[in-house]
Amino acid sequence: MHLNISDTPDQSGLEAAIEAERILQDTLAKQKEARLLLSTGASQFQFLKHFTARNIDWSRIEMFHLDEYIGLPESHPASFRKYLKERFLRDAKVKRAYLVDGEGAVPDVLKSLKEEIARAPIDLALIGIGENGHIAFNDPPADFDIEEPYMAVDLNDSCKDQQVGEGWFASRDEVPKQAITMTVKQIMKSRHILSVVPHGVKAEAVRNTMQKSVDPQFPSTILKTHPHWQLYLDQASASLIYQRG
Repeated sequence: MHLNISDTPDQSGLEAAIEAERILQDTLAKQKEARLLLSTGASQFQFLKHFTARNIDWSRIEMFHLDEYIGLPESHPASFRKYLKERFLRDAKVKRAYLVDGEGAVPDVLKSLKEEIARAPIDLALIGIGENGHIAFNDPPADFDIEEPYMAVDLNDSCKDQQVGEGWFASRDEVPKQAITMTVKQIMKSRHILSVVPHGVKAEAVRNTMQKSVDPQFPSTILKTHPHWQLYLDQASASLIYQRG
């Protein structure tokens, strides 16, 4: 893995955006199109600002994203479809965006996503790390072995509390109980993974990721087994990684 620690979230986002551009440019030099997988959430604000400004031929990019709440209207401020349309797709005019429809019939949505993701590998995945160590909505204990590319999951309370803490919902009770998420095994099939994980609220999750053995109780630890994983931190999120316990 490659570890990059910057002074601020903005600098971390810029460094990650530069590297993401390099990976996509290298990919597009070798093949006609590239496939991109995006995370959402407050931790990705600075990265996406810089990423959409890079010199990338977006018309040769297909985009997937990790997850979406089941039953949440796209008009809701917490909708990940809304988030991506406003913070990415408005500026990055990709060839095609495969948005996870949390308002559709779940079996049909899962079937459609499975068919589309199987057509070609993901070349670059942006995989955030949650406060409880989740990747996508694979809360602990995560299933590292399920073969399906997407699945419906129940969200645990720590995951819901993060969404409240980031300001997407006013209370835990308002957070949807379920979501559609990309599975761990599908995430790990990505050719390159970049994790942009700023802010002090992520410091414990970062420490667990770095210091714990690979363990479903700490889902993000699985990222350490990927051959091309890069982790981008700021000073706050990196503050505990040299502390034991």
